[in-house]
Amino acid sequence: MDPVVIDLQERLVHQEAAIDELTCQSLAQDKRIATLVRHIEQIETQLRKLSEQVGGAVEDAPPPHY
Repeated sequence: MDPVVIDLQERLVHQEAAIDELTCQSLAQDKRIATLVRHIEQIETQLRKLSEQVGGAVEDAPPPHY
C-alpha cells in the first residue's frame, strides 16, 4: 500500500479519536452547565422568598445613592 495513503489513514484515526474525546468532554460540560443553571434557579427562588419575608423585593429597592 502507498505510504501516503497509510499516513492519511493514521491521521484520520487520530482525528476521529480526538473528535470522540472532544464530544465526550462537550457532553459532560453541557450536563454540568444544566446542573449549575438548575442550582442558580433554585437559589433565585429562595432569594425571592426570603426577600418577600423581609418586606419587599431586593430588586425594587432604590440604590443607596438616591
